[in-house]
Amino acid sequence: MLQTKGYAVKSAESSFEAFDFERRELGAKDVLIEIQFCGVCHSDIHQARNEWGNSMYPMVPGHEIVGRVAQIGADVSKFKTDDFAGIGCFVDSCGECENCAQDFEQFCLTHCSQTYNSTEMDKKTPTFGGYSSQYVVDENYALRISDTKNLAAVAPLLCAGITTYSPLKRFNVREGQKVGIIGLGGLGHMGVKFAVSMGAEVTVFSTSPSKEDDARKLGAHNFVVTKEPENMKPLAGKFDFILDTVSAVHDLNMYLKLLKLKGVMVLVGAPEKPSEVPAFSLISNNRTLAGSGIGGIAETQEMLDYCAENDIVSDVEIIPIQQIEAAYERTVKGDVRYRFVIDMQSLNQA
Repeated sequence: MLQTKGYAVKSAESSFEAFDFERRELGAKDVLIEIQFCGVCHSDIHQARNEWGNSMYPMVPGHEIVGRVAQIGADVSKFKTDDFAGIGCFVDSCGECENCAQDFEQFCLTHCSQTYNSTEMDKKTPTFGGYSSQYVVDENYALRISDTKNLAAVAPLLCAGITTYSPLKRFNVREGQKVGIIGLGGLGHMGVKFAVSMGAEVTVFSTSPSKEDDARKLGAHNFVVTKEPENMKPLAGKFDFILDTVSAVHDLNMYLKLLKLKGVMVLVGAPEKPSEVPAFSLISNNRTLAGSGIGGIAETQEMLDYCAENDIVSDVEIIPIQQIEAAYERTVKGDVRYRFVIDMQSLNQA
C-alpha cells in the first residue's frame, strides 16, 4: 500500500487536521498522480459539514485535482510518466451499463465511485479525495491536461468547468442567443466565460452590486441586481437560456418568468432545501426547468480541450492547506474571486 498524506475532518463539527492513510498499489491500468493543486468546491463544504446528510468520516474532500503522473502501471497507454493529469468528481464506474455506454459514467446504474465521500466499486472501501499528496486511479478515469501554463487555474475546471460547460453544450447555447447566469461565484464565473465564448449575449444576475465590474471584465454584457424587483420586470420573456449556479435557497419562479417561448433554465447549484415551482411557471411559454450533473469522462476531456483552445481557465486564489477553514468560511460568504485552490505542497508543512 502507498502511504499518503492528507487533510481530513473526523465529523461534521470537527476542524480539519493532518490525516495519514493508504492508497492502493498500482494495478496494470492505474496511474499514480502526484497532486500539485486541488480546487475547493462548495460541495466540499456541504459534504464536510454533512449538509446533504450522506457524509462518511473521516473525510478527505477534493475533486478538482491536477498534478504530475509519477508512475504508471504496466498496461497503461493513455499516459506516460511526467505527463500532467487531472481527476474530477468520480474515479470509477461499471463501464458496462446503459448510462456508462452513453458516456454518462457519473450516472452509472451499478455504482459510480466518487472521488471522495464514497466507496470503490466493491462498495466497501472508502475513497479519499484530493486534499492529499497523491491519488491512484484507473487511466480511463484520469484526464489529460495540455494547458500547463497555470495548473492552479486549470484545477477548478474538473468540477466548476464541466458543471457549467455541460448544460451550455447540451442545450446548444450559441451566437445570437440571450443567456442569463444566476450568481457570480465559482460556478457562475465559469458559466459567463463559456457562454461568452459560445457567442451568446450574457447577463449576470446577482444580489451583490459590487460584482458588476468583475462580471463585465469576465465578458458579461449586462448586469442585474436582483434585490431590486423593478430591475426584473423589463426582462420578462427575453431569455433563451438561464443557468442557475446558486447553492443558497432562492426563488426560481422570478427567473422562470424571464424565459421566452421554449426557453430553458438549468439548475447546477444544490441548495439544502427544495424549491417550490407552480405548474404555471413552466406551462406558460412551454418553459423547461432542468438539472445537470457534471459530465462523463469524454465530455470532461472535451471541455478541457475546449478551454485550452480558447484560453479559458478559472479565476483563483491560491492558499496553503492550513487556511482551509478560513477558505470555507469565505466561500460561504461569497468572499472569493472566484475559486480557492490549495497548493498541495503545503501538506509538507502540515
